Amino acid sequence: MLTGWRYRVVALLGVIGITVATVVAANHPISQSIFTTYVPLFNRLEVTVLTNGSLLWALTLSVLAVGVALWPLYKPRPRRILDTVVMAQKRVFVAGLGLAALGYFKWSHRLPRATLAMIVGLLAVVIPAWFVWIRRRPAGSDGRTLIVGDDLAQIERIAPEIDAPVLGYLCPSTLSQFMFDETAVDGSETDSIRADGGLEMTPPASSTENGNGADNDVAHGPLDLESLSRLGGLSRLEDTLVEHDIDTVVLAFQRADRAEFFGALDACHEHGVDAKVHREYADSVLVSKGDVGDLVAVDLEPWDPLDHLFKRVFDVAFAAIGLVVFAPLMLVLAAAVKLDSPGPVLYSQDRTAGFGETFPVYKFRSMVPEGESATPSDDDENDRITRVGSILRTTHLDELPQLWSIFVGDMSVVGPRAAWTEEEVLLEEDAPAWRKRWFVKPGLTGLAQIHDAKSTDPNTKLRYDLEYIRRQSFWLDVKIVVRQVWNVLADVLATVR
Repeated sequence: MLTGWRYRVVALLGVIGITVATVVAANHPISQSIFTTYVPLFNRLEVTVLTNGSLLWALTLSVLAVGVALWPLYKPRPRRILDTVVMAQKRVFVAGLGLAALGYFKWSHRLPRATLAMIVGLLAVVIPAWFVWIRRRPAGSDGRTLIVGDDLAQIERIAPEIDAPVLGYLCPSTLSQFMFDETAVDGSETDSIRADGGLEMTPPASSTENGNGADNDVAHGPLDLESLSRLGGLSRLEDTLVEHDIDTVVLAFQRADRAEFFGALDACHEHGVDAKVHREYADSVLVSKGDVGDLVAVDLEPWDPLDHLFKRVFDVAFAAIGLVVFAPLMLVLAAAVKLDSPGPVLYSQDRTAGFGETFPVYKFRSMVPEGESATPSDDDENDRITRVGSILRTTHLDELPQLWSIFVGDMSVVGPRAAWTEEEVLLEEDAPAWRKRWFVKPGLTGLAQIHDAKSTDPNTKLRYDLEYIRRQSFWLDVKIVVRQVWNVLADVLATVR
């Protein structure tokens, strides 16, 4: 598979060649005749065959527009196939809009509408296929594996169990320093201290740099810590995934901690890299069904790709319509909150998102602004709730500002309810598998909400959330939304009465 500067050159040359061939094909009288005959849309578009200077301008502008629009894809970064296809298509459509805008303002450089439509349509199919093809792996390739963790004993224990070529491992420099000190006491040789105080392990004889200066040969056969190269600290994870085109990361941490363990999982998800963990972590992560042995695959993307796409489209449409429709009501509610009690109109709180990351959630303030406790409590036991706040909570209208969080992608309409970061520590104590909720985007509503499961009973709430993760689909989301809307309308009618 191509990496480094070779990938950039091949990707760019391929885009130029494909764009030139597409423009020439779209401009040919035979192709235009076929499109106008079999595609009704083209009967209403201008069909013109470009020649000489006009064709040269069309070729030049198309290559420039498409080549520049696809710039992010020239970076040899590991991506899932669906992500590559969607990103390439979006960029092609952006290039098409750029060409249309240029033709509108400069008539002499305008492409005929039928030609432009054919160019964009063909490129939207061929360009994604090109980027998927040049990122393919050779037949029979086992891929490249990286071990990441802060537990050298576990790294050494699981290394022999990996049946794929291993590039090396990442661990904190302090652990390497400790390892160096131990070997020095034993009188054994070999490794040197780097300028930053970490250990620079001597690479094995089989580890050499290839021609592009980016990738090392991987270790094969029975492995132990001495046969592997340390490639840096944990902060080097994302750079290492890209530079060495890693396929699989095996995690070896002492405990599944938010900052490091789930941060590594997040990096794997972002770069389309498979992740595996020791079976002892199976209670803290979602694992693929049917795995046997000590190493199990983490289900980083439990959503089906098409359902994931439909879900995001639904989220954006739902949030956009909600923000427009409820804008006047939100102004009235803001005034009511301000007049009812002193303090800000909106209340902000950090909540946990996917893979343990955090984001701010905004709600209409429903309580007196004082210090709050992380211990979950029922509304009827809280004397800090204001008069307007009581109505807002009963009718769920305090949640309306979260439509913005859905629109920008921090939340989804349906998913496990985002928990306060300080509250999660207490919830994890009562429900050890709580972190499995971190594998899907938090939602405004969910299976737990429509069954009235609250944080005061974390095990019941977790049971519904995990059931949603196992069953999740676009149509399940639709059913949950319909059920939640019905519940909200019932609460509103009860409040009015």
